[in-house]
Amino acid sequence: MLALTSIINVDTTAGPDQFFSWQFVKIVASNVAPGVGPGLVALVAGLGLTALAIVVSRRVGFVAHPGRDRDIHTRPIPFGGGLAMFGAFALATLLYHRSDVTVSIPGLLILSGVTALVFTIDDRWGINAFVKLAIQAVIAVAAVLLFGFQIQFVLLGPLQVHDLGLLVLPVTVFWILGMQNTVNLLDGVDGLAAGVVAVTAIVLLVAAAGRQPEIVILAAALAGACIGYLVFNFNPARIFMGDSGAYWLGLAVALLSVAGVAKVAIAASVAVPLLAMGIPIADAALAILRRRLSGQKAFHADAKHIHHLLLQAGLTPRQTCILFYCASGILGAVGLTVFGHRKILAVVIVLMVVVLSTVLGERLRSARARIPVPFGEFLHELLVGRQTAH
Repeated sequence: MLALTSIINVDTTAGPDQFFSWQFVKIVASNVAPGVGPGLVALVAGLGLTALAIVVSRRVGFVAHPGRDRDIHTRPIPFGGGLAMFGAFALATLLYHRSDVTVSIPGLLILSGVTALVFTIDDRWGINAFVKLAIQAVIAVAAVLLFGFQIQFVLLGPLQVHDLGLLVLPVTVFWILGMQNTVNLLDGVDGLAAGVVAVTAIVLLVAAAGRQPEIVILAAALAGACIGYLVFNFNPARIFMGDSGAYWLGLAVALLSVAGVAKVAIAASVAVPLLAMGIPIADAALAILRRRLSGQKAFHADAKHIHHLLLQAGLTPRQTCILFYCASGILGAVGLTVFGHRKILAVVIVLMVVVLSTVLGERLRSARARIPVPFGEFLHELLVGRQTAH
């Protein structure tokens, strides 16, 4: 049974007049309706809690001071966005959670809340990189053993394992750690990490619509919390999420993907968030490879991520975010094709391509003109880390 076919229940051979009929709109609306309330509550709560976090953080001196090579801000910026987003997400989830859910809501909120609180300590005083990884691992193991978030089988193209058995724990833990650190590495430009997570949450919402209303509620709450925070974080940022926000957002995406579309097909569990966050994941892998090639530790921070290089190439922070948002939406739509219906996804892809070409086309052309060998030097800098000659 294909999820998107069941969502919109439209004949894939129908003409444009049938495809965009009122019946089509009504069916789509009825299946995403469970997410409207929690999404709006999380958005409004995100706005209010983020504004409050800005005031409180400034008063207690909980701010990020510029000075590191990879910093692009030039003035102290308050932390606290991670806690604000979690508060908004938790509020919407508790108000709208269903009694018939198959997801461990307490587990999701406890694990996310502990992550947000523990890594607030890291934002304030700093925690050793290996200690941070150990904390993440403990939380991931707890998600598997205590709350039942498990990848139990894999059906992805030629890779078909119907029972992972003893591999359930390491595979699920690896997935959770990978998503957490991917979001953390992505958090280098105002509005980038929260925006990509919001897009990914919307993709997960669409994947679950019509099949798992509890996932629709949770994904909508996650997207709403991110969007409310983005009002204050989009360039120029007035608040940062810090590790507190990045790690719990990555955890939430990982757990929702495992608990959500994984119940339909693990192919979707992997393909949907994997593709929606494909560029950040590839960037994280390249960062680890680059650091090892240069003799540095894998956790050594640098300013050679894809978003940093796009800024160096001439894109503004807002244009860089738009590029990532659209790329995530396009790749997420491609991931959703595992559910069957392709027409609406094709429309989404075309619209986002138009946005990319319209908003970024001229800037990318001018940036390309300033880089002697764009692809070669761009790839060389990603892998080796040397400065590109502009």
